[in-house]
Amino acid sequence: MKLLVIDDNRALIRSLRDFLGKDYVVDSAETAKKGLQRTFVGNYDVIILDICLPDELGNNVCRKIRKAGVTTPIIVLTAQNAVLSRVELLNSGADDYLTKPFSLLELRARLHALFRRAPAGYHASLSFADLTLDIGKRHVQRAGQDIHLRRKEFDILEYLVRNSGQVVTRAMIIDHVWESDADRWNNTVDVHIKHLRDKIDRPFNTPLIKTAYGVGYVMNDISVI
Repeated sequence: MKLLVIDDNRALIRSLRDFLGKDYVVDSAETAKKGLQRTFVGNYDVIILDICLPDELGNNVCRKIRKAGVTTPIIVLTAQNAVLSRVELLNSGADDYLTKPFSLLELRARLHALFRRAPAGYHASLSFADLTLDIGKRHVQRAGQDIHLRRKEFDILEYLVRNSGQVVTRAMIIDHVWESDADRWNNTVDVHIKHLRDKIDRPFNTPLIKTAYGVGYVMNDISVI
């Protein structure tokens, strides 16, 4: 899962990455302009938006996101305690808000609550053939056997399963699984796919992760593609 934090507080962004980084890919933007750019081209599961940005108020950013048709859940961080401001935030299109200073544990609980309220197509657990994924616990089983995956491996597998039967390109996988400013080498996706196949496919009779040559990968339990 991928989060976008729009906040100019670098210390807070570091804290969020340290605390949430085991379970989420955390992208960040320090201005409203950059945050909107990343929102419109990225693929995020939740946006965490500060109300006081250096170039624009967060409620205006929220309105622009909704006006563009983006439905990604938004949690607004605000130091304002007035009931009117909270009402205005929700009317601007925010799904939830936290008043600064806040507990990181509470933020994580709010994230989990948003995922529980997610659209019907966004399930807390996924299955494909004899493979099952518990998204909340980040737990994987195939044919009843537990499989331990690293964070990137789990995120790639989740993305493939959610798009099962459809070819996803390497660029699509990178956009979904890696931070936008992360260092990546040319075959980074292929290396992770190899490690994932070693755990998900090789110990079992039927391989599920297939190569769409020259394009990318597809989750498919058909014997030939």
